[in-house]
Amino acid sequence: MNIPNTTGTAKPALRVPANACDAHLHIYDARFATVVDAAQALDRATVSEYRQLQQRLGTTRAVIVTPRSYGTDNRVTVDAIDQLGIKHARGVAVLRTDVTDAQLRQLDQAGIKGIRFSLYTPTHAAASFEMVEELSHRVEPFGWHLQLHWTADQFVEHEAMLKRLPSRLVIDHMGRLPQPSGINHPAVHLMHTLLDRGRTWIKLSGPYLDSKAGEQGEFRDIDDVPTHWIKTAPERLVWGSDWPHPTETQKPDDAKLLDLITRWTESEAVIKQILVSNPAELYGFD
Repeated sequence: MNIPNTTGTAKPALRVPANACDAHLHIYDARFATVVDAAQALDRATVSEYRQLQQRLGTTRAVIVTPRSYGTDNRVTVDAIDQLGIKHARGVAVLRTDVTDAQLRQLDQAGIKGIRFSLYTPTHAAASFEMVEELSHRVEPFGWHLQLHWTADQFVEHEAMLKRLPSRLVIDHMGRLPQPSGINHPAVHLMHTLLDRGRTWIKLSGPYLDSKAGEQGEFRDIDDVPTHWIKTAPERLVWGSDWPHPTETQKPDDAKLLDLITRWTESEAVIKQILVSNPAELYGFD
């Protein structure tokens, strides 16, 4: 079966443990109008299509992240949670400081567990760095986290603010450490400090975003980044497919992306942490 927005048909070589979670994906549904003319908008990547990918990968839990093309309209994500079932799905919303307390409560009841600041490129960004601290204080009582898709340089630039934030943090896409500096980038020291506080997680996702080797090179040039995080804080890592890969014109093979974990660690216990117990703790799965 050919599944949209991915290549290949084979299942992963990894024997995926029960209750494995894909902690980063996006849904694009034409029933909900896009409100931002984002260059990365897709015409369609529906829940029914994602279910096909779940069957192929063997994952059963999912975390849907509102794409930037919907601005702060999170209905597409809330609807996806409802379709997949709140027992198996959670969401990460995009919000601004004008969100009301009533709206926060409604989103919390709908399965939202965090808000994302995708400020890696500020063009079309729905929020701003100036909104981060206020929103951190407002969502902390709900137990939500802030998911940060920032450049490594941006992390360094905002170090003081990051250390003040009361809410939990999720660092997107392995910290966006550029090659060839990788783990030698100054942002790594800050990320260690945040990890040591016990309230920060890192997503092992999007290897193609900073790899120069590409899929044909099996993204091997970025291996030092995920292996470093696995050695440093295996209890603070989650994995995400980033389906439907909105940044990629040539879609990757999601089964091979999942199998990268087995190259980064041979420990079955660590793999289970990354796919099952860590996301269960972070997103509140039973």
